[in-house]
Amino acid sequence: MKSIIDNEFNEHLITTKATMSVINSEIESAAKLCIQCLNKGGKILIFGNGGSAADSQHIAAELVSRYKTERRGLAAIALTTDTSIITAIANDYGFDRIFSRQVEALAKPGDITIGISTGGTSINVINAFKAAKDKNCKIIGFSGRGGGEFNNYCDVNLVIPSEDTPRIQEMHILIGHTICHLIEQNFINI
Repeated sequence: MKSIIDNEFNEHLITTKATMSVINSEIESAAKLCIQCLNKGGKILIFGNGGSAADSQHIAAELVSRYKTERRGLAAIALTTDTSIITAIANDYGFDRIFSRQVEALAKPGDITIGISTGGTSINVINAFKAAKDKNCKIIGFSGRGGGEFNNYCDVNLVIPSEDTPRIQEMHILIGHTICHLIEQNFINI
């Protein structure tokens, strides 16, 4: 067990160092897009499948409630939480449209959509990106494995330089926290 534990932590550290060396400017760009959107009264729509759905909810909660500092609530919605909407869309239109239909209904021009997928290939997330483009929203991706199809749709694609799903997911939540911190610093005392 000790060797497995040591290996997991070492792999995490290796991935963290590799990520820091390649996407710091993209993290800053993503945070700036979010800050501009929120300053203009827009909102952030976040979505993904499985663990990425949980990350979507986590990031939305950090923005609506708070991350570290007292400030006003910020407009963020995880599109992964309303089971009635998700199952109605899946039943009526198919699972591939569970996020795009919500983007059609909720997004306004200038809003931000954040899609999360470890491989950047989730078709329901890509379909939501297509709907976001139609609504003139900015698109941020959290991905790995070279970025996949996300590379074709995102204004900023935060590609983790790894093929290992757990390491990619760990970096996604670290980056999500970092972006929340950067956003929050712009809304203290407002």
